[in-house]
Amino acid sequence: MKKIYLIFVIGFLIIATPLFLFPINLFPGQIVYDHIPHAIDCHLSLSYFIGLGYEINDMKGVESFYLTMEGYLLAFSILIGFPFLLAYRSYLKRSLVN
Repeated sequence: MKKIYLIFVIGFLIIATPLFLFPINLFPGQIVYDHIPHAIDCHLSLSYFIGLGYEINDMKGVESFYLTMEGYLLAFSILIGFPFLLAYRSYLKRSLVN
């Protein structure tokens, strides 16, 4: 059973590392500017939320940025769903052998 957890953790780390370290604009979000009254839809990277992947000059005039509900669901399905499916697949394979 420990192998299943290990597969999940390793899968999570393999998927999360590039998503948090490289500016891959994959997740639907919105940017709120100081001078524009409404938010602008765009794709954001998870690395932006830990301060990587953008220049300080790019953030001039930006009040805030956030993921939309679709962005959160996509991030959850990629970060948790894929490793879960890998771990579940190995669990099923192990249970068939035993």
